[in-house]
Amino acid sequence: MKIEGKITEETVVVGVGAEEMWKVYGGLELGRLVSELLPHDIGTAQPIQGHGGVGTIVKLTFPPGTPGVGYLKEIFTKIDDEKRVKETETIEGGFKAMGFDVYRIRLEILENSADDQSTIIRSTIEYELDENLANLLPFVTIKPLQTMAETIGKYLCEKKKNNA
Repeated sequence: MKIEGKITEETVVVGVGAEEMWKVYGGLELGRLVSELLPHDIGTAQPIQGHGGVGTIVKLTFPPGTPGVGYLKEIFTKIDDEKRVKETETIEGGFKAMGFDVYRIRLEILENSADDQSTIIRSTIEYELDENLANLLPFVTIKPLQTMAETIGKYLCEKKKNNA
C-alpha cells in the first residue's frame, strides 16, 4: 500500500508585487538567492543542467548536520509564466534517497487582491511512499519553503528601498 499526502501553506509577503516575486521564483534566480541568503538554513543550489526552463536540473546541497544523504537533485517539471506556477520533483537524494517514490514541490505566486504591493506564495508539497515507511512522514515539512518565501520577500523589499 502507498501513502499519498499533500501539505499546503500560504505565506504573505508585503512590499513586493507578484510580478517582481515571479522574476525570482520563475527560474534560476531563486536558487542563487537561497545560496546567498540561506546557506546555513536551506543549503546551496547549483544548476547542473539547463537554463531555468522545464527540464532544468538543480542540485541542492544541504547544510552540515542535516539528516540524510546531504543533497538532492530536482528537475523543473512545470513553469507557467502566465499563472506564475513552478513545479519541481526530486529525482535523486533527499526524500528520494529516504524511500519516497514521489516528492514534488509546487510554488504559486499569487496576486494579493487586497494589496497590489504584496504577494501570496502558496507552497505545496506532494509525496508518495510505501506504508512501511510511514515513520518518515514527520520529516515532511513546509517550513523551509516558508523561510525561503519570507527571506526572499525581505531581500526584495530591502533592494527596492535601496534603489528608491
